[in-house]
Amino acid sequence: MFLQQILNGLTAGSVYALIALGYTMIYGILGLINFAQGEIYMAGAFAAVLLLSVCQVNFFVACLFGMGVAVLVGVALERFAFRPLRGAHPLVPLISAIGASILLQSLALLLFGPEDRSFPTHFEFAALDVAGASISTLQAAIFISALFFMILLMVFVRYTRFGKAIVATALDQDTARLMGINVDRMITLTFVIGSALSGAAGIMMAIYYNATYPRMGLLPGLKAFSAAVLGGVGNIPGAIIGGLILGVAENLGAAYLSSGYKDAIAFAILIVVLLVRPRGLLGSRGH
Repeated sequence: MFLQQILNGLTAGSVYALIALGYTMIYGILGLINFAQGEIYMAGAFAAVLLLSVCQVNFFVACLFGMGVAVLVGVALERFAFRPLRGAHPLVPLISAIGASILLQSLALLLFGPEDRSFPTHFEFAALDVAGASISTLQAAIFISALFFMILLMVFVRYTRFGKAIVATALDQDTARLMGINVDRMITLTFVIGSALSGAAGIMMAIYYNATYPRMGLLPGLKAFSAAVLGGVGNIPGAIIGGLILGVAENLGAAYLSSGYKDAIAFAILIVVLLVRPRGLLGSRGH
């Protein structure tokens, strides 16, 4: 049972890590928490489901479309909800992010209604035996896909010109401008990457639970924020580690304590981390 919960936790944790990467990248470059990240997650899932249901397109095309819609939502938020508020008191963009979150939830509720929509897939998912524990091929595919996106992001940030420009912008925007870096473009690129990762996470969870609904991003978004704080907000490896730890912790808690405590565990961890190590496991003193 212990190994089973570890495997289940790694599946959920890898998804939390993808959303947490969006939080941590945006915080790293702008110093703000985008509490609408969960709604970007929801938008990606809904877009993929609607395209599959209405147009009967290829599954992978629908997934790319969902990620693309998530990117459009994220870029629109950056352009209209955050860019006009740069330089304002830190509470102002935070309130704007919360308002955007409520707006997107309400818009989804108005357009699609409160009922769940199943994710139409035609794949057969078999169960694999791992040292006595059972893991489905769907869980394995989610974990491997999430791991692929994480590695791709770390390679992009470390080895590409645009990735290095994002890091330079996060360190000092004024100096980055003097070096010829288009700061606005790097901020937009950061939202593009973070939104694409959240959209991919939403699609994965919609397939896993076979359900999409307007408030589906609320709890995963908050848990991913807890994961980002646990790892150290602004730290990419920290967000990954925080997501995996959180996923494993909540599944072990649900198994050995009570399933009713599953959601509470994430926020209990957040409180403990803020009390004991406010900058997170890998966060710097500046954060």
